[in-house]
Amino acid sequence: MHDYAAHKARLAEQLKAGTGDLALRKDTSNLFRDRAQAAAQRLDVRDFNHVLEVNSQEDWVDAEGMTSYEELVEATLRHGSMPAVVPQLKTITLGGALAGVGIEATSFRHGLVHDTVLEMEVLAGDGRIYLCSAANEHRDLFFGFPNSYGTLGYALRVRAKTLPVKKFVRIDHTGFRDPNAFFAALKEACSSPVDFVDGVVFGTTEMYLTTGSFTNEAPFTSDYTYEHIYYRSIRNKARDYLAARDFLWRWDTDWFWCSRNLGAQNPLVRRLLGRSRLNSRTYTEVMRWNSRWKLTHRFDGLLGLHRESVIQDVDIPLERAPEFLEFFRREIGILPVWICPIRAHNPQARFDLYPLVAGRTYVNFGFWDVVKSRVAHPGGHFNRLIERQVAELGGIKSLYSESYYPREEFWGIYGEAAYRRLKRKYDPQGRLRDLYDKCVLRA
Repeated sequence: MHDYAAHKARLAEQLKAGTGDLALRKDTSNLFRDRAQAAAQRLDVRDFNHVLEVNSQEDWVDAEGMTSYEELVEATLRHGSMPAVVPQLKTITLGGALAGVGIEATSFRHGLVHDTVLEMEVLAGDGRIYLCSAANEHRDLFFGFPNSYGTLGYALRVRAKTLPVKKFVRIDHTGFRDPNAFFAALKEACSSPVDFVDGVVFGTTEMYLTTGSFTNEAPFTSDYTYEHIYYRSIRNKARDYLAARDFLWRWDTDWFWCSRNLGAQNPLVRRLLGRSRLNSRTYTEVMRWNSRWKLTHRFDGLLGLHRESVIQDVDIPLERAPEFLEFFRREIGILPVWICPIRAHNPQARFDLYPLVAGRTYVNFGFWDVVKSRVAHPGGHFNRLIERQVAELGGIKSLYSESYYPREEFWGIYGEAAYRRLKRKYDPQGRLRDLYDKCVLRA
């Protein structure tokens, strides 16, 4: 059996024995920003990838921080349950979704991944391991850890809520031509008894709201793991059925729709790749290879085009969502756009580094592509337009990708006072990098 206690003790000793900056040695990352490589003591956490316990009676799962959601889902489904929030990509890890911001179509009811956490063990920068919960003496770290991106410590073990599942999910897609009607229907869906809510904007007059409900019976099931593509089906099927596992990973096969940029939606290319390579893991490897060699950047340069990567998720108050969509259509123009509502699970909880207003419903806009122009703009031009608009509308942006905030503006959004207190308490020697330096300066 995996000995978690002995394993974490060895890692803590390894940390205490070193000096200087700290970083993780791991095989996967779902961050979408290039980072400068610097000398640092690297803690090997690759083996912290075990599901420790699934408790179906009390509706929780215990797992190590490097456990991928693919492994977590497999373990919980065997017990007739699923994590309360399952991020869209199989390679996202439990600890990564907690240190960042994890979201999916259950978030309208259960909040973000960190809203579903019951307790966690964190290896902090001071070399100690802290058991953190909402009610114990380390609740400051419990509420300050989300959105800290490894700058306060690393989650070695996480206990998170689970939900009971049924065999299938019935999906209903409803089309809209008017944004105001679309967001009004989204609001109404969040008060209905369905289990899942999200949507897609294909164009200024083409939007689809998707709701999903568990069921033990299905007249048919669709398969979007090989020849057929899920996001295309939204336009063509008013009702659909998927096996529960396939529903949870409906976006992974084609990385939402980003596989089109790699030619993977071409039927011949799909057959050449085979079912096993049609997933976010493959596309991430190709993306990182392209980022290293900058082939598409060079090709666009030969055509006289200037390109800027705009890979972002932003959360906008529901009542301001039509304004953001109009801004985005006018200034950015990337399509499709993923839509996912969020409501904090516990309105009494306040997470210091990702503050959402209690009781308010937000809409996540997810867009992941490149903006091309024949006009040369300053670096980060389009991303800065988005950052300013999000702030103006009372929203907040995830930090997994590139950010361009001036330092003062950044800390005005992401809780500097609380962060500095946590840094002094749990990383007094500053062995872990500063959040601004890591997320904006790419240290």
